[in-house]
Amino acid sequence: MQDVTAKQDLAARWFESLRNQICDMFEAIEDDGNKTQLGHKQAGRFVRKSWQREGGGGGQMSVMHGRIFEKVGVNISVVHGQFAPEFRKQIPGTNEAGDFWAAGISLVAHMQNPHVPAAHMNTRMITTGKNWFGGGGDLTPMYDMPDAAKQFHDGLKSACDRHDESYYPAYKKWCDEYFYLPHRDEPRGAGGIFYDQLDSGDWDADFAFTKDVGTSFAETYQTLIRQNMERAWSDEDRDNQLIKRGRYVEFNLLHDRGTLFGLKTGGNIEAILMSMPPEARWP
Repeated sequence: MQDVTAKQDLAARWFESLRNQICDMFEAIEDDGNKTQLGHKQAGRFVRKSWQREGGGGGQMSVMHGRIFEKVGVNISVVHGQFAPEFRKQIPGTNEAGDFWAAGISLVAHMQNPHVPAAHMNTRMITTGKNWFGGGGDLTPMYDMPDAAKQFHDGLKSACDRHDESYYPAYKKWCDEYFYLPHRDEPRGAGGIFYDQLDSGDWDADFAFTKDVGTSFAETYQTLIRQNMERAWSDEDRDNQLIKRGRYVEFNLLHDRGTLFGLKTGGNIEAILMSMPPEARWP
């Protein structure tokens, strides 16, 4: 038990550290945004809000509204307790008991400039009768951006290949199948990677991979932001962006497992729905 507790502490501290790195990175981008169409606005800063879960644990939201990021949230949480009986059968390691511990980081960025893709990333560690990692990252351009999509995928592929060359093709396929809107017969965006229940038998290796996913996502995404944040846009571009965001809302409310997990485990509603864009439109 002490070994499991030590691993949980390492994971929880890493997610907090990654949150701090990303928030610093994004605030620096806000400071450098004075040449954009919204350069007259004050640079945004993250506002943090802590919450406690009635069944055990809690988390902290970090949300920023700025001139580059229309809305970005970087949330961390460490929760524990009992799965509801109807939810237990969906979770590995709960045959004998419904106890769980879960920690993670979740990021969603919706940008002011329609030419800067939205993005999502989360990584997590879960303990039941087993220990495993999950997560990934994906990109949602408002327009077809093959070069940006390739750059994003190349960053994630490099992270995967440093650990196991079988990861990227398997996790890319998983992401393509998962981030899909069946009612519209279309993908949510340009994809990325998605993995779950990663338990190779080498906890240190699985943890190292999960850390690499987070840092590689952050570095690649900040590069994409800086490359595109000063591009001019029109009212038509904004309309298209808001319609595309509607698809994002549809997926997160109808299909997203993280939303379901948070709601089924008594999570903070505001934090769970942080992924929603500040404005969306349906034609």
